[in-house]
Amino acid sequence: MNLSRASALAVLPLAFALACGPKPRAATSFKLVTEKAAPSDASVTIDEEYIGPLGWVAARGVRLPVGEHRITIERDGYFPFDALVVAGREPIRLRVKLVRIPD
Repeated sequence: MNLSRASALAVLPLAFALACGPKPRAATSFKLVTEKAAPSDASVTIDEEYIGPLGWVAARGVRLPVGEHRITIERDGYFPFDALVVAGREPIRLRVKLVRIPD
C-alpha cells in the first residue's frame, strides 16, 4: 500500500463522521425595533445569555435557532422588557418599548 492510499483510508472515517453527524439547526433572522428614546446601552439577553447592548443588537440583528426563546432587555431606571418568541422559518421583528421607572 502506498502512502497516498493509506492517507485516503485514514481520512475516510472522518469524512463519514462529518457526513453522518448532527446537522446544523435551521435559524431565523431576529430584529429588534426600538423607539428613538430607548437607551442604546440597555442589556439584551436571549435565553439567559448576554448578547450585547440594545443599540448594537437593534442595528445588526441576530440569528435564532428554530424554537422558543426568551428575550430580556434591562437597564437601570427602566422597567425590564421581557418577551417570549417562537422562531420558525419567517423573520421576527419585535417592537421594544422601555418604560422609565417614575421617581
